[in-house]
Amino acid sequence: MNESPLLDSLLLGLFRFRTRGFLRMEDCAVAMPAPPRTGSTCLYVHIPFCEALCPFCTFHRVLHCRPQAQRYFAALRRELRFYHNAGHAFSGVYFGGGTPTVEPEELLETIALVRTLFAVREISVETNPRDLRPPLLAQLRQGGVTRLSVGVQSFDDTLLREMGRFEKYGGGAEIADHIRGAAGLFPTLNVDLIFNQPHQTLASLERDLDIFPTLGADQVSCYPLMSSPAGLRRMAGPMGVPDPRRLRPFYQAIGRRLAAGGFAPTSAWCFTRHGGSGDEYIATADNYVGAGSGAFSYLDGTLYSTTFSLAAYEQRIARGLTGIVTRHRLGEGDRMRYALLVRMFGLGLDREWVLRQHGPKFYRQLWGELLTLKALGAARRDARGWRLTESGRYWLMLMMAEFFQSVNAYRDAMRARVPVESAITAEHTTRLHPAGMQISL
Repeated sequence: MNESPLLDSLLLGLFRFRTRGFLRMEDCAVAMPAPPRTGSTCLYVHIPFCEALCPFCTFHRVLHCRPQAQRYFAALRRELRFYHNAGHAFSGVYFGGGTPTVEPEELLETIALVRTLFAVREISVETNPRDLRPPLLAQLRQGGVTRLSVGVQSFDDTLLREMGRFEKYGGGAEIADHIRGAAGLFPTLNVDLIFNQPHQTLASLERDLDIFPTLGADQVSCYPLMSSPAGLRRMAGPMGVPDPRRLRPFYQAIGRRLAAGGFAPTSAWCFTRHGGSGDEYIATADNYVGAGSGAFSYLDGTLYSTTFSLAAYEQRIARGLTGIVTRHRLGEGDRMRYALLVRMFGLGLDREWVLRQHGPKFYRQLWGELLTLKALGAARRDARGWRLTESGRYWLMLMMAEFFQSVNAYRDAMRARVPVESAITAEHTTRLHPAGMQISL
């Protein structure tokens, strides 16, 4: 693997330049986007509530308040019916957050509705270690969940304390016990780990990678620490600032340790031992619809974002609208670059898929990008199309992290438009966020 930090910087600079137009979102008045003309579509459902707000997290999330969460779930189920009535169909659904299991009864009711409205084959749900309780696990499995993803981040108690997770979710040994208790209950049990945390050492990371294979989980998603300007400011005190120079040795250690344990990559940062569902629906579905507050959609080359205001979300749904408030129609070249990014992140670009979705012009438009990947040894051609190499997985990890960090910056900007909601605590939620509060977004 080429180990030049300068080359990494040059590639990321080129990537930023070529994808600079991806997130030029503009306000819009779309009531309901039309179902996509071709390709598969996944449903993403965002649940923004958490019991604790980790300083590194840049997703749209607020402290849990039960009355607010119950209103939110009711609005969410109504929005899902809007999509069904408009003719949308989904092959799978992913419940993310936040912590979807923070309100188990509401979540189970919503899963049941999704299964009634749409012929989904896969149902993925995110959770935290302390929600791995036998009664809830049984209910989720009986409810049709095929993939459970547990946000662990690390088994290192020192790092868990820095992240503010130790007191809420327990130490590494307790977390490991919870995961062992859930092993074998779902077709896919995934564990999320974060690498390149500011005070993480290579020895600490390798210890995490040694613990994980003993737990009975069959998938691990190893994410680089991704943040945003606001996120870095939050992290600076309790956690510090990550050092990008450590990304390569950490990533190499992940690959070595997991390969030795029988885990093979299914994306640039996901590794699976016995097959199963992938970790990133954007890499496998041609389109996706995001329901709920702070969710993104991609349909026929247009990116959409819903409001980040929970009050405005409830109001829009009550008026018969979706939560969508901004959009950006990607130009033809950007649509192809986006397809190249997400497909190669998923380890390969199939020729038949390219011709079906974009035609021969895809290769004429992106010959420079493909030639660069080949010249660097990041991708090779085979009978099916293009496959990532080991070094290519590292670079695609960097590129996808860069893309998500630009998404995180957009989230910062959207949260800044609803500062009252972003600042409230669970104790103050009911007082500051009454049902009739008027927020423009």
